[in-house]
Amino acid sequence: DRVGFAATIVAWAARRRNEITLAVSGVATLGSLYFSEIADYIPCRLCWFQRILMYPIAVISVVALVRRDRQARWYVLPFTFIGAGVSLYHFLIEQGVVADSDSCTMFGPACAEVWFTQFGFVTLAFMALCGFVAMAVVNLLPTPEDPS
Repeated sequence: DRVGFAATIVAWAARRRNEITLAVSGVATLGSLYFSEIADYIPCRLCWFQRILMYPIAVISVVALVRRDRQARWYVLPFTFIGAGVSLYHFLIEQGVVADSDSCTMFGPACAEVWFTQFGFVTLAFMALCGFVAMAVVNLLPTPEDPS
């Protein structure tokens, strides 16, 4: 039964939301540090904003796991929504859909500059967008005890 299987997966993800959030934010945090500190990619202004929104999620997730805090999602969600918006905007700039602003080049490389691409469209901004959206979805799932 596909519906039963999907419900089982959703319930599992809802029970493990802190672990999933830590895994996603941890990979994003370590990945961004790898690209800037080891691969010598210079983050643009929008990359910095995405980092500013991603790094606290990793810290909140660790604290939530240690304290077994089932309400941490309410602290994580604002970061995921804003981060997804910034990442989407950055990705649209990279794809040429939105024009790059002068404020981007004022503090580093142009936000339209693509340092990494895979499959022709997967950029660092796209990966950040996927991470923020995945964490938002997981943290919006109703807990198995919720009547909804």
